[in-house]
Amino acid sequence: MEVQMRRRGRRYRFGPLLCLFSLSLRSVSGVWPFPQSFSSSPERFSLQPDAFSFTYGPESAAGTGTGAGCSVLDEAFVRYFRLIFPDYFHKQRPSLRPAPDSSFTLVVSVDQDECDGYPTQDSSERYNLSVTVGGGALNAESVWGALRGLESFSQLVYQDHSGTYYINKTVIEDFPRFPFRGILLDTSRHYLPLHAILQTLDGMAYSKFNVFHWHIVDDPSFPYQSRTFPDLSSKGAYHPFTHIYTQTDVRKVIAHARLRGIRVLPEFDSPGHTSSWGKGQPDLLTPCYSGSSPNGRFGPVNPSLSSTFQFMSTLFKEVSLVFPDSFIHLGGDEVDFTCWKSNPDVVAFMKKMGFGTDFTKLEAFYMESIVNITTALNRTAIVWQDVFDYHEKRGLLSVVEVWRSSCYLCKMRRATRAGLRVILAAPWYLDLPGPTHHWTPFYNVRPLNFKGQSEWRAVSNTCLITHIIT
Repeated sequence: MEVQMRRRGRRYRFGPLLCLFSLSLRSVSGVWPFPQSFSSSPERFSLQPDAFSFTYGPESAAGTGTGAGCSVLDEAFVRYFRLIFPDYFHKQRPSLRPAPDSSFTLVVSVDQDECDGYPTQDSSERYNLSVTVGGGALNAESVWGALRGLESFSQLVYQDHSGTYYINKTVIEDFPRFPFRGILLDTSRHYLPLHAILQTLDGMAYSKFNVFHWHIVDDPSFPYQSRTFPDLSSKGAYHPFTHIYTQTDVRKVIAHARLRGIRVLPEFDSPGHTSSWGKGQPDLLTPCYSGSSPNGRFGPVNPSLSSTFQFMSTLFKEVSLVFPDSFIHLGGDEVDFTCWKSNPDVVAFMKKMGFGTDFTKLEAFYMESIVNITTALNRTAIVWQDVFDYHEKRGLLSVVEVWRSSCYLCKMRRATRAGLRVILAAPWYLDLPGPTHHWTPFYNVRPLNFKGQSEWRAVSNTCLITHIIT
């Protein structure tokens, strides 16, 4: 799932969606999101920071053996200790092994050692958590599932009026309904400093979102600093030094996200939404004409030039080396054909290719070429639903993101019937008409409530997103 905000072709900045729940003195009213199976009793146990520890189970595939530990979980233990005991100011790092007098130990075991890897589309986030007197047990198939279990555990801890920490006897069995749950940030229209992005990732982890859809460039600015094409940011960003994301910045975002079990999905939207690209890359955009002469304006990327695809091939090769995720978002939405129609060279190319006057075929040709480039780089392409709507060779597509609000379940049905995986964004725009504090419609969405055979819905289920577009 992915929550988005778009209006009249614009994406807006979004502050982290905070989901709050109340804590009673005797029990926790809920874990967010609510687990698949949750059982809690009034029986509770006190927790003392000085007598609390995390440890790995003897059969755990990660964190045992050589004693090297597990980077993902070791960092999580430190992070969650501070979240669980926010009032405990200790200069030393919390113990990751039980002390002899430890009164409460959470034993963590995972089946797969993925401590040095990145979360993927196929990563398991299933976990089981049990809390009883003297300790708890967290078992997961992967370290990413263990992270979700640690988040649930942290939400179970509460304080009474005297400041004593408690946790109730609890049993949880949990796994996500959808494996792709994302938030989109538009850092082109609204440049966000690095610390704001990292804080957003923290907020995502609290609600168990697992995909950061980074809409990093667009018409207004090109803040991504490319090593291969440095002029893209030096000439296309709001400011060439203060409003860019360096390669070091990108690595920090990816590393921060990884430690929270979050994938970073980059989007480089084209052929439309590329005004800023043309400032640093000559001959990339289409010159617009008034009559028989150029009028000084530029339109979408020019698909009639071979140099366009040479540039895209080189750029995406760099992107594939910078961003480790196997998915990449190629955009393809809201392409204005006016400039293409005015350009005699583009019109001549259309005639040569046998497209006639159907400019959707020209855009389809462009998107096919870009998909082929990213496929050769071993990347799975995601495109906006516009591409699916006009694309005749749908077998070349893999994942479609539905963002238009008009009959979005109809689009879900059509795309899944064609055998494609679907990301649903349409009902989670934060700029929809009505009071912004009225969240009921968002929670009432039933993503799979469309007519069709069960296998169609199963295809959709493999890649469905909650997409907060910002």
